[in-house]
Order: sequence, then C-alpha cells, then structure tokens
Amino acid sequence: MASALTIIIADDHPLFRGALKQALTGMAGNPDIVEAGDFEAARKAAADHPNADLMLLDLAMPGVSGLSGLISLRAEFQSLPVVIVSASDDPVTIRRALDLGASGFISKSASIEDIREGIGSVLEGNIYTPGGYVRGPEQDSEVADLIARLRTLTPQQSRVLAMLAEGLLNKQIAYELGVSEATIKAHVSAILLKLNVDSRTQAVIQLGKIGSAQAAA
Repeated sequence: MASALTIIIADDHPLFRGALKQALTGMAGNPDIVEAGDFEAARKAAADHPNADLMLLDLAMPGVSGLSGLISLRAEFQSLPVVIVSASDDPVTIRRALDLGASGFISKSASIEDIREGIGSVLEGNIYTPGGYVRGPEQDSEVADLIARLRTLTPQQSRVLAMLAEGLLNKQIAYELGVSEATIKAHVSAILLKLNVDSRTQAVIQLGKIGSAQAAA
C-alpha cells in the first residue's frame, strides 16, 4: 500500500492556508498536511519531514524577502519540490521563480480546481504555470547574469547568502549551520567572488534585485 503524500503549506495567512488545505483534502489519497506560518517554521517543517512530497511556498513571509527564501530552501532541501503560491503572479516573477528552481507557480487568485490541477501536475513530475503564461527569456541582462552566477553557488553557499540577506553576522551563521566562523568567512569570500561584488552588503543588494519585480507588483 502506497504511503500517504506529505505536503507542507508555508504561508503566513491562516485563511489562505485554510483554502489550500481545502484544495488538498479534495485530492486523491487525502494527503498529510503540515502547516508553517513563517519562513523558519517552513525550514523546520522541511527538516522534520525529509520525505515530504511537496512544499507550497508563499513569497511574502515573515523571516525572508521574496525569492531569497526559494533559493535557500532549494539549496538546503534539494529533493523537495517547491511550488510558489503568490499574489504577485506577473510573468517576470513567475519566470525568475522557475529559473531559481521552483517546480511550479500557482496564483493566489486561482480557483480551487486550478490549485488542485497545479499540485497534481507537479506531483506527476511536471512544471506547472498559470494558464496563458508563456516562458520567455529574462529581459533584464543584469538579472540574467545574476541568476546564472547564483546557480554556480554550492548549496551551503546559497544558504549562507540567504542568511546574509536576513542580516545575520558570520558568527550567527556559523552557529546556525554548526560550523566554524572561519568556514563561514571562506564561504562569504567565495560568494563575493562568484557574484563579482566586493562586500556582503553588495551581495545582499544583488540578491534583492531578483525580487524587485515581485516587490513592485
């Protein structure tokens, strides 16, 4: 007998988490649902459920800014498919989310039926996008170059960059990751080199550029 699906819902709005739960409970197999109301809770849920089948992630959650959360989760939990669920469903945001490793994108304005369709499609191994969306190339050459550079980061470097964006100091990052401060300094140096910037502040500014379209939407 196949084990039940486990799906993590990461969204800070209880009403929308409830709507997603309603969509999921109508799906075959009656999946187990784990809820998280902020980014740290989402990370903990993924760590506590290493065999989870899917995470539904809101872009705007306490503890993280925009697409940096996606970068961090994809780095730390590489086998966990992440579908972005957001009210900011403009083509630029959708494309950048997919470029950074999202397995799909569901608009918060979608119907229950469309949400179920999207989740089902991703569980079958597909990449899901809203109807009518056409994926084209990144129009901002600077962002395209930045995304390419971000893809060269190791999983640990991606995690460190996301934590830099949260304003953590090297010693705090070292404590969180269970490594020495010297190791974090080495990671930061490698990040600066790969992103072609001179300081951690510039690295965080660069990361923020990816989410600029989402922030303005």
